Formats: sequence, structure tokens, C-alpha cells
Amino acid sequence: MIRLFKVKEKQKEDAENNTGGTPVKKQCARELRLHKDITELNLPEACKISFPNGQDDLMNFEVSIKPDEGYYQNGTFVFSFEVPPIYPHDAPKVKCKTKVYHPNIDLEGNVCLNVLREDWKPVLNINTIIYGLYHLFTEPNHEDPLNHDAAELLRDSPACFETNVRMALQGGYIGDEYFEPVM
Repeated sequence: MIRLFKVKEKQKEDAENNTGGTPVKKQCARELRLHKDITELNLPEACKISFPNGQDDLMNFEVSIKPDEGYYQNGTFVFSFEVPPIYPHDAPKVKCKTKVYHPNIDLEGNVCLNVLREDWKPVLNINTIIYGLYHLFTEPNHEDPLNHDAAELLRDSPACFETNVRMALQGGYIGDEYFEPVM
């Protein structure tokens, strides 16, 4: 079996040398997996992916989410993704670049999403994470908060929580914290 791989590799090298083509750069396992994940994305209309460093840098990209329902409807939120060297064995590092008043996202952009932590498994993919992020905006979870004040308000007074979210989305202060408009 090992000889077969060596023969195929030799044939590939010979073909490149005979055609004068440039050798093809070998992709590592994470690049192959990530390329597959990205080409198979099936995103909701409200989500868009972009590559600020160009299409050649798949390891760092951004996803913008514009929820079409719920408290955060019509706001636009941008998340940065950094894919670790041992992906898919470790989940990507995800940060919210948009300051948002949300029970599951703190003011530094850290995101509390189970598939980014304890529930991550190598069979999960980028699509799973994006759907999870989208779900945070349509169904914020007060039971697993990073922003405890927002979670408490969502749990105890949903109408006040909604008022604060609207104020933050339009640009304004919640307590001492200023939020840029995102609508």
C-alpha cells in the first residue's frame, strides 16, 4: 500500500515536470476540511461570509448577521473567525466585532455558545457555528450569560430588555456604556 502512494506521488511530480507546470502546494488537513466546510455552507439569507484578507486566507474570515426577527431584528453584527491549527479538533475562535447589548455576548465581544466550548466535536462545522450565532439573536438565552445584567433583565422584565436592545441598536447609552448604531 505504501509503495502505491509513492508511485502516485512520483507520477504527479513527473507530470508537473513534463508540462512545465508549477508544483501544486499541498494543503494540510485543516485547510482541506475548512475549504470543504466553506464550499458547503448553507447560510440563512440573514448571514454573509467575507474574507477581509482575501480568498487565500481561509483561516481568518468574518460573518455578518442581520436578524430578520426577534429583539435584534434589522441590526447588523459582525463576527471574526480564527481557525486554529488543529481544526476540526478544536473549534474556531469567534469574537463579536460589533458592540452589542446581549446576554450571551459580553462587551469585549466574547461569545457564550456551547458549540464553541464544551459541545464542540470534530463532526461539527462552520455552518453549525453560524446557525448557533444566528440563533443567539433570535432566541437569546438568559440561563448561560456573559452579560449578567442583560440576562437578568431578559429573565425578569422582557419589555425593559427589549427597550434597552432597541436603544442600543439605534445608538445610545445603556447605563454608562455607549453603543454605536447598527441599524
